[in-house]
Amino acid sequence: MSDEIAHDFSPLIKVYKDGRVHRLLGTATVPASIDPQTGVQSKDVVISTAPPISTRLYIPKSTLTESAESTRKLPVLVYFHGGGFCIESAFSPTYHNYLNSLVSEANVVAVSVNYRMAPEHPLQAAYEDSWAALKWVESRFTGTGPEEWLNRHADLNWVFFSGDSAGANIAHQMGLRVGSEKLVGFKLNGIVLVHPYFWGEEPIGGELALAESHRKMLAALWRFSYPLTSGSDDPFFNPGKDPKLGELGCEKVLVCVAEKDSLKDRGWYYSEVLKKSGWNGVVEVLEANEEQHVFHLFYPTCDNAVAMLKKIVSFMN
Repeated sequence: MSDEIAHDFSPLIKVYKDGRVHRLLGTATVPASIDPQTGVQSKDVVISTAPPISTRLYIPKSTLTESAESTRKLPVLVYFHGGGFCIESAFSPTYHNYLNSLVSEANVVAVSVNYRMAPEHPLQAAYEDSWAALKWVESRFTGTGPEEWLNRHADLNWVFFSGDSAGANIAHQMGLRVGSEKLVGFKLNGIVLVHPYFWGEEPIGGELALAESHRKMLAALWRFSYPLTSGSDDPFFNPGKDPKLGELGCEKVLVCVAEKDSLKDRGWYYSEVLKKSGWNGVVEVLEANEEQHVFHLFYPTCDNAVAMLKKIVSFMN
């Protein structure tokens, strides 16, 4: 075994020259359950074994108190977890806890996608897996599929995508693909991008004030996750360079940014280029003062996290 390091993205991940991958964060998992705080129920469903794609489904407490004859359907949230395309999962305590609170507050059915990760499965594996998960959700639109929770509770005319960081990047890409490929029986109403992992060759806004090493790290992590990329102006990484941006397949977008997040200006920039792209929807930005990247996952009860959750809930309702 060689202890020589090929890639060091501490505190996320290290890869050794002999090929060993050491994830420093995001490896813990928790089982699906009935959450004692919120009454939200979850379960895991395998979508595909080759490639391995699975989801964790969530239904709010309100569905458990309805009669068997009740036909009231709920909005559907498809969630893509963050972690730089290389750590975390739909089954981690961080995301499980967040989805429990979001599902409870918004009274929605959630599908949290577990996609393959770099470096073992470089991009575009995460995009393809996420699209396969959306096709799986779409195939339930007749209400006669094998997944009872979606048949009984999901209104596929009322769908939202969301994700944080790399997951927000995926949510945006899935929104573009819905716009260009159209899913039958599936209406994407809106997308919530939380601290999206976008970048570009030319620094914008306050990015020039960031340490050069940090700017290089953000670009290098992208290249690590997507070795075949054209670079930081790849349309998958810099939506401002995407000629198809105006095809985004929804009517409204909420972008959440944090004042002390080095990706903040990219979130604002995304909202500006989206407005100019020919897309005819409405985009708004919510900025949390004094906060860092994905603060809401680590401090879910702080005032700014509570305010952000309320904003996302009102956006979906």
